[in-house]
Amino acid sequence: MHNLRFRQIHLDFHTSEKIGDIGAAFDREHWQRVLREAAVDSVTCFATCHHGWAYYDTQVGKRHPQLQCDLLRRQFEASKEIDVNVPIYLTAGVNNMAAAAHPEWRQLGPDGRLTGWARSNLDAGFFMMCFNTGYLDFLCRQIEEVVELFPGCDGIFLDIISQPECVCHQCIATMQAGGLDPLRPEDRKRHARNVLLEYYRRSTAAAKKFNPDMPVFHNGGHIRQGDTEILSHFSHLELESLPTGGWGYDHFPISAKYCQNLPHDMLGMTGKFHTTWGEFGGFKHPNALRYECAAMLAVGAKCSVGDQLHPCGKLDESTYRIIGQAYREVAAKQAWCEQVEPLADIGLVSSAAVNRDVDGHRRDNPADIGAGRIMLEGQFLFDILDPAMDFAGRKALLLPDDIAVDAELKAKIDDFLAAGGKLILSGRSGLNPVNDGFLWDLGAEYHGVSPFQPDYAALADRVRPEFVDSPLVMYLPSCRIKAVEGRSTGAIHDPYFNRAYDHFCSHQHAPNRLEPSGFDCGVVSPDGNILYFAHPVFSLYRMYGAVAYRHYITQAIRHFLGDALSLQTNLPSTARVHLNRQPGQGRLVLHLLYANTVLRGGSMEMHGGTVRDTRPIEVVEELVPLRDIRLTLRTPQKIGRATLEPQGEAIPLRQTEAGVELTVPEFSCHQMVVLA
Repeated sequence: MHNLRFRQIHLDFHTSEKIGDIGAAFDREHWQRVLREAAVDSVTCFATCHHGWAYYDTQVGKRHPQLQCDLLRRQFEASKEIDVNVPIYLTAGVNNMAAAAHPEWRQLGPDGRLTGWARSNLDAGFFMMCFNTGYLDFLCRQIEEVVELFPGCDGIFLDIISQPECVCHQCIATMQAGGLDPLRPEDRKRHARNVLLEYYRRSTAAAKKFNPDMPVFHNGGHIRQGDTEILSHFSHLELESLPTGGWGYDHFPISAKYCQNLPHDMLGMTGKFHTTWGEFGGFKHPNALRYECAAMLAVGAKCSVGDQLHPCGKLDESTYRIIGQAYREVAAKQAWCEQVEPLADIGLVSSAAVNRDVDGHRRDNPADIGAGRIMLEGQFLFDILDPAMDFAGRKALLLPDDIAVDAELKAKIDDFLAAGGKLILSGRSGLNPVNDGFLWDLGAEYHGVSPFQPDYAALADRVRPEFVDSPLVMYLPSCRIKAVEGRSTGAIHDPYFNRAYDHFCSHQHAPNRLEPSGFDCGVVSPDGNILYFAHPVFSLYRMYGAVAYRHYITQAIRHFLGDALSLQTNLPSTARVHLNRQPGQGRLVLHLLYANTVLRGGSMEMHGGTVRDTRPIEVVEELVPLRDIRLTLRTPQKIGRATLEPQGEAIPLRQTEAGVELTVPEFSCHQMVVLA
């Protein structure tokens, strides 16, 4: 496994040929001083950018026409002199210089339109390139040139890696030669996958041509859960997740919870920008970066902050003062964050991984996001699994909303249950292949999918929110079940009717009928080992974020798992908690995180130089302290001492039948509690 450094910069440099004096203000001493003061230990520098220009002396591509020096060479040598690593970036999936020189290399969608961020030559933006053309030969020669010229570089970063369905002349010819029909979407997808795999093989080989240990990362903007076939081409993982750039603050921990189970070291990648990539003169508050970097450490990731270098080549000192506040804290904490393993009670089986052939690799799978948020906000210790991973070591498996269980997955879950594990299902998860019953005995009869949307859940006392006595509206259809031998979690009340032109009530949906429908909103199996929610509750929570939904789901899970849960705490739902084992040090490290995020800004159509219209942005500014945080932890090892780190302050703990009890008097942003 390639071991990454903790405090990295991803230094974007996508620079127009219409700007002059590129790199003219680069100064070695200024570069070194700014990086040192910001506690940076690695900086990814550009060989080529999306505009297609090279920032080094190239014989393969084209040097930026306004470049005043071999900028990459100067950055590389200045960094290495102060022991700062230098991975090197090359654009891959987009390249406007190559697109202009070779329009036949561009991707062409099935609709007959050129693909990319610019769909027309009259639009501002970048053009997508097809890896099934001579472009891949060109790209591989450029990669080989870079690793030959910079043999001491610390990795190759290849960006914008995707190959959607393409019907350029070369792709049509390749499909026809291989017996595929370009008119069939499934054949186009199969061809695109084959092209992408060939890209991975050839580009990785090019990067390793002179050094078989050269680190390589291929960036597609998101780690594709379940797509393990491509991971042999990756030395490590970089989890691009700019909270203000459209990813949000919950994307990174959910992505990382999956990647923790892969055999790769990983970086979390955020940005210094108020919005996202490509923003000059935008700055997030220093407290936001402090929190984002702490959130990376808490899940065993190293840190990377995205910046964008001014065309003059001089680092912006305001940016690095902000980054330095976060990175000096990271430096003080990293001894407790190296070589860690996550501890999890609940294994969340990824809907994106199971359904990737159907849904593709979209970043916003509702079932996964909703389940991940429930786990985070409910302070559950969890990780995320794909069906090929080992399920052992968890107390329960969670299959959210739409997991179609095949024979292989069924056998693994049966073994897990036989070994004493428990199972949580919702919606259509766990139905048999013909969708007329369940694969396991839930102690309930199945009667298909409800014809009503929405319906209402009159919840049992043990699971209902304390502030709700009435039936709770559930906006997605339930599966119709009747508890027979299992224990019901509540009754379904149907609406008077679905909304239609000839029968509707008020502004939205019809109210609930006063009498129960005879169906149940959930059930616990007779043996107490399976909990089932009849609604797709996790997608519902992703869609609506109703506090009542979260209380219902978390109380049902806590009641179901009981003493099997390792952690009890009074942390608010907006706080986060993660538990890691550090085997080499013989200790556990509990991470407490809290930042009050708020939505600011609003939606407005923008014109002129901006790329996109505005939208509300989730912002961190003030870091409000939390006080008297009580924790009860059932640990796999005996605990005799608890310290707050990096302060080195011991705190009292008490052994009880429920586990180790301790109280953190106060913390702000991030606190590590080390247990040994």
